[in-house]
Amino acid sequence: MQPYGKFLVLLGLVIAGTGILLMVFGHIPVIGKLPGDVRIKKENFEIYVPLTSSILISVVISIILWAVSLFPKK
Repeated sequence: MQPYGKFLVLLGLVIAGTGILLMVFGHIPVIGKLPGDVRIKKENFEIYVPLTSSILISVVISIILWAVSLFPKK
């Protein structure tokens, strides 16, 4: 059970760090303004679908997890 505890603590630190960065900077300037992010604005509503941003975030997270998996396990 100890590895799960370490993973949860690390995950919590990453989430807290991301939250602090968003509070300090207000927003991530690139995310949401990429070509392929769909925004439909009408009189009474607005729909925003960040397709390209979601794919970019997924690729970055996949690369990070792949790099972490290269470390030898004890």
